[in-house]
Parts: sequence; structure tokens; C-alpha cells
Amino acid sequence: MLSLGFSPCPNDTFIFHALVHGLAGSSCPDFAEPVLADVETLNKWAMDTVLDVTKLSFHALGHLEQEYSLLKSGAALGRGCGPLLVAGDKKNDGDLADKIIAIPGVYTTAAMLLRLYAPQCRNLQVLRFEEIMPAIIQGKVDAGVIIHESRFTYPQYGLKMIVDLGHWWEGETGHPIPLGGIAIRKSLGRQMAEQVEACIRESVRAGFRHPDRCRNYIKEYAQELDSTVIDSHVGLYVNSFSEDLGREGEAAVVEFLRRGRDAGLF
Repeated sequence: MLSLGFSPCPNDTFIFHALVHGLAGSSCPDFAEPVLADVETLNKWAMDTVLDVTKLSFHALGHLEQEYSLLKSGAALGRGCGPLLVAGDKKNDGDLADKIIAIPGVYTTAAMLLRLYAPQCRNLQVLRFEEIMPAIIQGKVDAGVIIHESRFTYPQYGLKMIVDLGHWWEGETGHPIPLGGIAIRKSLGRQMAEQVEACIRESVRAGFRHPDRCRNYIKEYAQELDSTVIDSHVGLYVNSFSEDLGREGEAAVVEFLRRGRDAGLF
């Protein structure tokens, strides 16, 4: 059986619902019960090749290209969906280099985007993604890079956006922003990789065909249970790139990894 890990975020539980529940076709390989963990935990496990098939930040993939191959299905990649750098009203002025900025993990794409956007930022504090907005409100950090559901809820906490890092990336490169993808251990071989890739692709298609079937599974793990937030999250992060990266998606990943290597981040 193949070990499998992905995040509890609505886009991942939407993508993997059919696979986990045996609704992605009879050609799928046997998977063990999936492990759901935040993406930075998955990134760190991948450094030790803990899982056969795993969700990864594309930043982490830059460290792991010898051990893991990226699959063309299951990715979170698109336009208008990047991480946001936010702060309280009184923290919007001044040089970013002077601020304590929370990031949702060392190997996250959010952290890499911040480093590409503002290399002078060195006073970074790692927090779990759901802890970042409370830390800003409590004054423990000056600003933070938020991801996932926080993208939709930060105004409710009185926070203001300093920069949309995804929008910055799109303007700099013309590419959609590659956030995270599904990778498989290279030692399992190309044939197994293609089989898993096809299975995940069918799981995505099943989600598109019957989105209501995923809802209870999504809510079982979501940080925000509001249906509007969940629908917005899935609508933003699950798209045609999740089904297949295609040439446009692959070009975005290549450019992202190139810029990371050039910046010495891997």
C-alpha cells in the first residue's frame, strides 16, 4: 500500500475526496489511510521521505527534486490566489526590514514569495498558519503572510493588506502562482507515478461533477466551517490546473524554481 499525505484545507479534501472514498476508478493503486497534516509538517516529513505520495509546497519541492517527482494532477496553482502580507492599521508604514513578520513555515511557498519580494526581510517568525492573524492582533508580530481560508477572513479581524504576493508574482513573471503540488517518491518508478497521477486526476474530475458529495468531508477538517468561505476557498484554489498543470502550469513551476535557485533559497 502507498502512504499518502495531504492538508486538511478545503482544496485538498475536495481533490482527494473521491480517491479516499473509492470513487476515483478501479485502476487506482492501494492507498493506506491518508495522513492529514498542515503543509509545513508535510514539507518537513518529505525531507526524510516519510510518505510515498504527498502534498508539498513548491518551495519545498525545490529542495527535494532528487527524491520526489511532481505529478501533473492535484496542484494548487492559479491567478488571484496568492498569499497576502497583512498587518494591523498601525503597522502599514515603514520599512519591511524593520518588522517582525510571521510566516506559515520555512519551506512554504508563502515564505519563498516574501523572500523574493523583499529580500531585506530577515526578522521572520514561523507560526502555524491559523496562529498568524491572532499574533498580529495581539502585537506579537508586526505583520504576517497569510494563506488558505485566512485570505477571505482577514478583514473581519481589522487587518489590512500590505501586498498581494501572488499579484506581485503575476506582474513580475506573467505566470500564474504555483502554490503547492502532489509529489511521488522517484524510487517507485514512472509507471506507478503515471497510475497515481491518473487516479488523482479522476478524483478531481469526480469532485467537479459532484461537488456536494465532498462537503461533509471538507467540513470535517476545515478551519472555517462557513459554507460561503469553503465554497470561495475551493473555487479559488481548485481549477483546471488541479486537473492537469498543462504547459502553462509547468512553465510557471519551472520559473518559480529557477528564481528560487537564483536567489539561493534551496
